[in-house]
Amino acid sequence: MIRSEIKDQDYLYKLIISQLSYDGFKQAAGTVAQELGMSVESAAASNKLMRLVNLARQYEDDPDIEKGESLFQYNGDSVGLDLEYGADITPTAPEPASYELVYASSHKAPCRSGAFNTDGSLAAIGSSDCSIKIYDIEKIIAREVRGEPISEAEQSQPVIRTLYDHVDEVSCVTFHPREPILISGSYDKTIKFFDYSKMAVKRCMRSLVEAEPVRAFAIHPGGEFLAVAVNHPTLRLYNIETQQCFVSAFPGDQHVEAVVDVCYADSAKLLVTGSLDGDVKLWDGISGRCVQTFARAHDNIPIRSVKFTRNGKYVLTTGNDSSVKLWELSTNRCLVNYTGVSGADRVNDNCGPACFNHNEDYVMLPDDKSGNLCSWNARTGDRKRYRALGHAAAVRDFIHSRTSPAFITCSDDCKARFWYKKL
Repeated sequence: MIRSEIKDQDYLYKLIISQLSYDGFKQAAGTVAQELGMSVESAAASNKLMRLVNLARQYEDDPDIEKGESLFQYNGDSVGLDLEYGADITPTAPEPASYELVYASSHKAPCRSGAFNTDGSLAAIGSSDCSIKIYDIEKIIAREVRGEPISEAEQSQPVIRTLYDHVDEVSCVTFHPREPILISGSYDKTIKFFDYSKMAVKRCMRSLVEAEPVRAFAIHPGGEFLAVAVNHPTLRLYNIETQQCFVSAFPGDQHVEAVVDVCYADSAKLLVTGSLDGDVKLWDGISGRCVQTFARAHDNIPIRSVKFTRNGKYVLTTGNDSSVKLWELSTNRCLVNYTGVSGADRVNDNCGPACFNHNEDYVMLPDDKSGNLCSWNARTGDRKRYRALGHAAAVRDFIHSRTSPAFITCSDDCKARFWYKKL
């Protein structure tokens, strides 16, 4: 019993020393460690100590302690990246440098946007030629990876639909999470809804008209709402069924320059936006109020992309200088700064977004200066091997499947490349 208590006490001291060191109080950490006869180990990003404190607070009788549910409390089993368990977890997914090119598609103009559907069986590519192509990923893998024959009844090409209804560049695409509907946004100031289950239909079944070019959007995990970022500081929220538009009633909540990216948490409790003003904002998914701001998240560099982790604990942000950071929502701080990109010494409006692989073991970013794919261990920030992407121009969009080791690169060289980790 006594040995167990001593072991628990040593573990608590270790957490305190590690936390002090990570927060920059290295002298204090050294003093405490020396007093206790312990070593100051390299501090890995972790919220173990905070969780212990929050657990203890639940049993306090102090009436001043709020006991209601918080937007930054997380229940249930952790999925994907969770730094509560430290940084010493060995990745189980294949390293991104081991992916291979399995298919390349050509378009009449630069490829600007892409998306996988929920189960990763389909992908859509939007182009500056105003068209959208939907690809059967299962067919690509069957033919190019497993070497399975394609029956005569099937098309020889994996493109199953080509949609035409925009009159300007298609800037963003996404699949409805429940229905066979593809949603696209364009610089022609419209958002269109296509029913791709009907083979003969190439025009949209419904559209929304905006006042500004559409930059990005994110669909509610339940499929009822669409959060829209246009070339304006105000975030829009549309009810897809009624087409009614909502904005925050508090002007001070909004960005001061155009919103460039938006993402829903899987729980739908929160949204996150990034803007040309350099700020990253968190929004309550119910009230529509801004609840937190990471001001000057990338040292006042405009934001390129924002993405939640699956458990909603962290946000991955990309700046227009190709810098990538991981933010912890409960503490409002940057936990990991992924460094070593060759293009990170300059601001580039055409840099691609960073994203996670399918199980969030790795962070991945296309570097337009070198033409390589950069990747890091998501927990430690350790840089991994490069993967040459082979594009002749900048990669404008980069999307990884949520279900399998596969990603797509969309480039200004008018090509979209499909990558897969062969077994």
